[in-house]
Amino acid sequence: MAELTLLRRQSPLAEPAAQVRVLERRGRWPAFGDTLAAHALGPLVAGDVEVLQVNLGKLCNQTCRHCHVDAGPDRRESMSRETAAACLRALQLGGMTTLDLTGGAPEMNPHFPYLVAEGRALGARVIDRCNLTILTAPGFEHLPQFLAEHGVEVVASLPCYLEENCDRQRGEGVFERSIEALRRLNRLGYGSPDSGLRLTLAYNPLGPSLPPPQAALEAAYRQQLAERYGIAFTELFAIANLPISRFLDDLLASGKYEAYMQTLVDAFNPLAAAAVMCRTTISVDWQGNLYDCDFNQMLALPLRPEAPRTIFEFSEAALAGRPIAVGNHCYGCTAGAGSSCQGRLVAPTS
Repeated sequence: MAELTLLRRQSPLAEPAAQVRVLERRGRWPAFGDTLAAHALGPLVAGDVEVLQVNLGKLCNQTCRHCHVDAGPDRRESMSRETAAACLRALQLGGMTTLDLTGGAPEMNPHFPYLVAEGRALGARVIDRCNLTILTAPGFEHLPQFLAEHGVEVVASLPCYLEENCDRQRGEGVFERSIEALRRLNRLGYGSPDSGLRLTLAYNPLGPSLPPPQAALEAAYRQQLAERYGIAFTELFAIANLPISRFLDDLLASGKYEAYMQTLVDAFNPLAAAAVMCRTTISVDWQGNLYDCDFNQMLALPLRPEAPRTIFEFSEAALAGRPIAVGNHCYGCTAGAGSSCQGRLVAPTS
């Protein structure tokens, strides 16, 4: 799968600006901002910042077909200690309650332990967005114990409970290593109701379709993983694939981009739009630049000019109430039950 990254780098959509041009070209659907306005929801404005989501870089031990970060083993972008320290200062001064660490594989950044330990010392809820296989990789076998000792919540990507489907999306042998990682986490108490160690699995579709209802999918995962592998977990998030980066490339190459965008537009849910995660989250890239969300970060859509632009000039007061930059990729977060880093945004009405 490593060759996928090299192919991606040669794509005309490797540059964020090219992706934005594709997303914003007029098709059979209105611009996302116009749809918000038609439902009296625009312009979208942030509330108080509750979550500091920090992308530690694009280095990863995997190269997944759906990865919106375009991460992989050949990437060298990695957050510095200085920028990590600035993130902790913002966490301490900004009144945020959650430090959400992502990547790439965030654990491959040398300052990951520092951010975890100091974030917990500040009393923050710390989340590790983990690809699971890193927990079994040479040199990282200590990570499950480290995460447990610091009470870190693990949100682990597992796109299917069937080996063939998982490996088709994430690479050969990934499922087997993921199951081993889940067993190691379970042995430490992760997923046990009485342990306080939360283990959340994250599902995303294999192709251009919306996720099925989250509650029914969670029940199926719980039954299948328990019966087949003896694995327990706390909850499951169902997350839609946004049409950016590698997934956008695949949609265009397969001729399914227009149909997928139409699916997202037709499923627009005003209730989900009112609950999008960018209203309470600020995203930080590996260089310390600020964005409304991780997806805007990957498309290089900056905060509006009146807001602070980097973590070094972080101001909670200046970020609360800011207008949020939107684009047609945002239809992915507002389709059906909605999609966010915390799973669905609204409960089903029936």
